[in-house]
Amino acid sequence: MIEPIRLAFEVDCPAPHAFEVWTARIAQWWPADHTVSAEDGLTVVLEGRLGGRIFERTPDGTEHEWGEVTAWDPPGRFAYLWHLRRDRADATEVEIRFTEREGATTLVEIEHSGWERLGAGGVTWRDRNHGGWATLLPHYVAATARP
Repeated sequence: MIEPIRLAFEVDCPAPHAFEVWTARIAQWWPADHTVSAEDGLTVVLEGRLGGRIFERTPDGTEHEWGEVTAWDPPGRFAYLWHLRRDRADATEVEIRFTEREGATTLVEIEHSGWERLGAGGVTWRDRNHGGWATLLPHYVAATARP
């Protein structure tokens, strides 16, 4: 088994807001350099429901599939298959939990697993994704501070 990526951090807002920013407002904070096309004006979409798609839509309407929602329990948790720039058969799994704490802060916990599906390249992809999370999450944290 290849060790999952596990991340935990706090955001300065209640859990319902933290959940909404990640899901319903993802297009407002997801950076273009973390997409397939990196085109100006693209939109990131996370369909907030079990079986919902996660994808980018370019200005000309082209869609690039990234994943599929596998668990939907607002505002505490959701999970998805993740195959950005990969075949769906090679999808890894991401679970994100939002736990409200005293003082209206929220603990956000991420577990990204399933690297074994990628065979010999699994450890390399895990390490690459770990770096991706490190550059993605500051955008999310900043977005939670906006109403």
